[in-house]
Amino acid sequence: MARAIWKGAISFGLVHIPVSLNTAVRSERIDFDWLDKRSMEPVGYKRINKVTGKDIGPDNVVKGVEYEKGRYVVISEEEIRKARPEATQTIDIFSFVAASEIPLQQFDMPYYLSPDRRGGKVYALLRETLESTGKVALATVVLHTRQHLALLRPLEQALVMITLRWPDEVRGIESVELDSSVTDSKVDKRELDMAKRLVDDMSGPWAPGEYHDAFRDTIMDLVEEKASKGKISVVDKAEPAAEKGADIIDLTELLKRSLRGEGNKKATAGKKPAKAPRKAS
Repeated sequence: MARAIWKGAISFGLVHIPVSLNTAVRSERIDFDWLDKRSMEPVGYKRINKVTGKDIGPDNVVKGVEYEKGRYVVISEEEIRKARPEATQTIDIFSFVAASEIPLQQFDMPYYLSPDRRGGKVYALLRETLESTGKVALATVVLHTRQHLALLRPLEQALVMITLRWPDEVRGIESVELDSSVTDSKVDKRELDMAKRLVDDMSGPWAPGEYHDAFRDTIMDLVEEKASKGKISVVDKAEPAAEKGADIIDLTELLKRSLRGEGNKKATAGKKPAKAPRKAS
């Protein structure tokens, strides 16, 4: 089982559900390192002034945001630290919306949520509530010093959290150039029937075990073949530190108080949560 990357609580009304966050995906892309072919030593990156071409030391490097073409506003490290959102260790639900309302292009990264510290009953209650209502929960959460918009939805017996792109990060469909050959096209019925038959002929069940990245497989076969004739270096990665979870008190009372309006964050959070500042690179 994968180790949790974050521990905290789901919060809605006055209810807190202690949970652990686990990655739902992993990157399998090939990373090519730069090496000096004469010695096989790693090749690093230098800080170079792009105008003069000269090396510069780290003391002379500052961070800036381009305000206008060729004109920058310098932001200090202290200002960047102050602008970052506070890590609250909570997934703050502020609204529930129909699952069909959120367009696919908003989706970013999926995570699995698992109950922590006797939170199973409340976790199951939220999962069943979302399942029976056809709703997803909209929330904000701080991960890696960055605030994210996110949704929570049921998946079989579990809850999944998917981080969402902020609305101004997504281009509208009007940005796609579609000429009249698409927008005003009159589809021939005979051609449509043949296309449907072709789709039927090529249809089959979802079979993830049959789908492979051919490029990666070829490269890794070469790596295995060459590694069998040489040495392999293994680098151990440090494990992330576990965070303390949240406690639960009487669920029925918390739900009653939440329905009375106590701790209801929808009025303060609203439908438009504050956007986190752009992350400095």
